[in-house]
Amino acid sequence: MSIVITCKCGKKCTVPDEYAGKYAKCPACGEAIPIPSQQTAAPPAGPAGAAELTDEDLAAVERLTQAYAVLRKEMARAIVGQEEVLEQLLMCIFARGHAILEGVPGLAKTLMVSSLARCLDLGFARIQFTPDLMPSDITGTEVIQEDRATGRREFKFLEGPIFNNIILADEINRTPPKTQAALLEAMQERQVSVGGNRMPMKDPFFVLATQNPIEQEGTYPLPEAQQDRFMFKIFVGYPSEAEEFDIIRLTTALEEPQLKPVLDGPAIIDIQRTIRRVPVADHVIRYAMRLVRATRVHEGGVPDFISDYVSWGAGPRACQYLVVGGKVRAVLHGRYHVSTEDIQAVAKPVLRHRIVTNFNADAEGFTTDRIVDSLLETIPAKAGPIGSSPDTAGVLKK
Repeated sequence: MSIVITCKCGKKCTVPDEYAGKYAKCPACGEAIPIPSQQTAAPPAGPAGAAELTDEDLAAVERLTQAYAVLRKEMARAIVGQEEVLEQLLMCIFARGHAILEGVPGLAKTLMVSSLARCLDLGFARIQFTPDLMPSDITGTEVIQEDRATGRREFKFLEGPIFNNIILADEINRTPPKTQAALLEAMQERQVSVGGNRMPMKDPFFVLATQNPIEQEGTYPLPEAQQDRFMFKIFVGYPSEAEEFDIIRLTTALEEPQLKPVLDGPAIIDIQRTIRRVPVADHVIRYAMRLVRATRVHEGGVPDFISDYVSWGAGPRACQYLVVGGKVRAVLHGRYHVSTEDIQAVAKPVLRHRIVTNFNADAEGFTTDRIVDSLLETIPAKAGPIGSSPDTAGVLKK
């Protein structure tokens, strides 16, 4: 079996169906073309699927699909490869979520976020998290100013860098929890409380944090409550040999790429509203729930490997982000409804930082990603509640 895809330049390509849901490089113009999935969802049913997309929504989805292709092409001028990372970043942006990027130094995490801010024409601020950073260095502080005309003194609030659209929390695990917590209210309530006053954040507002996984001395791991505020935890890996060659050739030349804005703030807000109106069938929502509830070891009826290797499972936010992430992925891939395949595609970035493993898992080298892989193999896409089927007793994938 094969899938026929058409590039924007008009070139038609045929690829094997095993590459469904991935990307192919156009042999004519070199642009990355999303390969549609062979799997489609059942028609929306019940309350969850009642809000059908209007003609205006369908037109907005079509514009988003086109803008997404242009955005990826523009970002490729500054960032070589990392297509999956960029897709997950954009999914967070369009879903109104936040993200953690974890990778070793030198993988262009900071450049990726700053380039994305330029392509989206949004205000950008980079905060370097250090052990001596204070909460007021992030949120701002009140100072006393004297009115030269009247001689009266009054407090005036000086805004911190958090009052921007995109906040890069660089090496967020290098500052104590006291300072890390300065982001909590802004990330959840999208406001900052200072001196008894509530100050709203700019809309749209995103926190994109980075972490270095190999140097843990003198770091402060994020508390589980704060990690739960992040929609995705994205792993940034090494480039391939061909990509590294292109990186060296690009970064050692004299000319620097000048990125052009593709979207702006109001357009992104409209996209976020359209995403929320994408219908989801009940069986897709229940599948997302089964995946999350299967991680809660204390509730019983979970797979055996969860009981062996997990201390704490994911909460309700994981279900919400699985569904919203599935909506964004469906739209970016040119579909107007969510399938269980979309839920599976976002399962790792949603769940990997919400599952707390125990000593057995650490001792035997079982990561949360391997646990999620096993969940995807064990939990059927269509089944009853957790514990109602013997299929949920699977064995951890070796």
